[in-house]
Amino acid sequence: MQETIQALTIAGHDCDGSAGMPADLHAFFADGVYGHGILTAAVAGNSYDITAQQVMPVDFIAEQFKQLARDFDIRAAKTGMLANDAVIDVVADHYREEDFGPLVVDPVIITKHGAMLLEQSAYERFRERIIPLATVITPNFFEAQKLAEMTINSRADQLKAAKKLQALGAKNVVVKGAHHQEQQENVVDLVLLEDGSHFWLTKPFISTTRLNGTGDSFSAIIAAELAKGNGVYKAVSRAKDAVHAAIAHPLDAGHRFGPINHWAAQKELK
Repeated sequence: MQETIQALTIAGHDCDGSAGMPADLHAFFADGVYGHGILTAAVAGNSYDITAQQVMPVDFIAEQFKQLARDFDIRAAKTGMLANDAVIDVVADHYREEDFGPLVVDPVIITKHGAMLLEQSAYERFRERIIPLATVITPNFFEAQKLAEMTINSRADQLKAAKKLQALGAKNVVVKGAHHQEQQENVVDLVLLEDGSHFWLTKPFISTTRLNGTGDSFSAIIAAELAKGNGVYKAVSRAKDAVHAAIAHPLDAGHRFGPINHWAAQKELK
């Protein structure tokens, strides 16, 4: 019987399939890893907007942890939307109890357009309880500024922000470059490793509205690579290449803000 490498996403469900848990599971599959999911929330929406959301009861979240732990060999995991204080606490408590391997934290606290997603109390709880669990944390440009409590205007600022996130407890930090400026030529991400070394990943900027699931898929592929036993350098580099390919070959699903193309990512990862 073929060995099945397994990873876990702890996230919300977007019913249009473009982001959250669906994007994570698409990304796991694209990278050849079997994906499990612990559901934290669900939203009703489409390519135009989100109209309703439902947060899962904490007892239900805890039961999902319990049932997966008693049966499956999960080698790495990632977090997505953790909607409030109670959800953050139950996830932190149970992740410490279970052996699910290294954790990739996709903060999901600020959108790629700069809008805050968490209440202040939940944001503070996230900093205190989730960041110290992170093997890798992958904030977008706005999230990095918020978490590091500083403005990022240069590569030196990216490195300074990454060091601040390490001081909060994250072992390895990816500070994504800005990708909201129409005239820019490249998107430059910084990766600060646990040993203090760092490197840069640069890809051409692509102007498109087909970006839903970008951050989810990036962090999910990192988790998939860690589940395979690869190091952080290789995991992040492969995730960057795959997600860029997924953005560069858009799908025509939806009418406004569409999904990235996980089939293109799959080809890149082969």
